[in-house]
Amino acid sequence: MSNKHLLSASPRKITGRKIKSLRSQGFIPANVFGKDLKSLSLQIKTIEFTKLYKEVGESTLIYLSVEGEKENRPVMVHDVALHPVTDIILHVDFHQVNLKEKTTASVAIKLTGEAPAEKEKQGILVQQLSEIEIEALPADMPESVEISIESLVAEGDTLQVKDIKTSDKLTVKSDPEAIVVKIEPLAKEEPKEEAPAPVEAPTPEGEEPAKTEESAAPETPAPAK
Repeated sequence: MSNKHLLSASPRKITGRKIKSLRSQGFIPANVFGKDLKSLSLQIKTIEFTKLYKEVGESTLIYLSVEGEKENRPVMVHDVALHPVTDIILHVDFHQVNLKEKTTASVAIKLTGEAPAEKEKQGILVQQLSEIEIEALPADMPESVEISIESLVAEGDTLQVKDIKTSDKLTVKSDPEAIVVKIEPLAKEEPKEEAPAPVEAPTPEGEEPAKTEESAAPETPAPAK
């Protein structure tokens, strides 16, 4: 990794229902846990974490600078709890990792280039898989992996997980045969239906058929005798 992502944090004493007051002050409650480590309650600035999370997601190594600690903690985002309606971040769990032990994470797939089939209106590009599972040392875990779609020239063309080129430091754990993108057929226009001819209502049994305008004209009265 070329960039070292830092995030400041401080120990958290507020718990339970009082957490709401913490959020109103611009902080997110968080916890950090790890193998053979005691869980630690933290608070992080909402603005700082939101910006970093949009940039690195859950697959990238972050160094937590905890107030009062001499060394930064190497962590990865394990879980982000969101409000079901507003999508406001309610809580964050960090997993502290051992830099010498491999870990597995979901890594986003980014499409590069342009598909000739879509450009020439031969079909529609549909991305069926947006991330893959990768195993690597924490410091080698990428923020994303790329795959070029420039080989997709006709309807039915696909690219699979095995077509993604990765570093020798990475091990792809996802099914290699899984389809990442596919050129689907263009949507066909539904033929317009002609308006049905008007249908005369059947005459109820025992009733005379309704007279037309001509037949409804009064007959010429017979001359008086």
